[in-house]
Amino acid sequence: MNPNELKELRELVDFLKANKIGEFDLERGDLKVRLKFESMAPAAAAAFDPSQLARLLSAQGTGHAAPAASSAPAAAAPADDEEAGLKTVTSPIVGTFYEAASPGTPAFAKVGDQIDAGTVLCIVEAMKLMNEIESDVAGEIVKQLAVNGQPVEFGQPLYLVRPR
Repeated sequence: MNPNELKELRELVDFLKANKIGEFDLERGDLKVRLKFESMAPAAAAAFDPSQLARLLSAQGTGHAAPAASSAPAAAAPADDEEAGLKTVTSPIVGTFYEAASPGTPAFAKVGDQIDAGTVLCIVEAMKLMNEIESDVAGEIVKQLAVNGQPVEFGQPLYLVRPR
């Protein structure tokens, strides 16, 4: 890597740490980067504005420094008592979140539902393929974090589940 690419990588690492992003993958041409920070919870990915990262990456592609994202709203601190011990189900891919198989049909899973590991919770559409997202934990759905019909990012929290 040349010195400019190293500088860009350092800026990216600083951005990821500042926004408490636990994992990140980047592929640009023949360059592949995978970052994983052990001390950061995967659920923290919801606490940043994805457009900030897009600006950073596009700025890196041009060789210019990314603008500071000081106007981004700060995420509210999670209620420790409320969310203690909850398991976060995240999106394994980038795509569009759907809570039901088709419009007018019931949602796969709703808040308050008791689910088993392997229960289909939703669909994430990516490149015209419908990907069923299954729970990896048995328990009760406490909160749906994604909005039906809206885009989701890789690693974005979709549901909070209270394990049995």
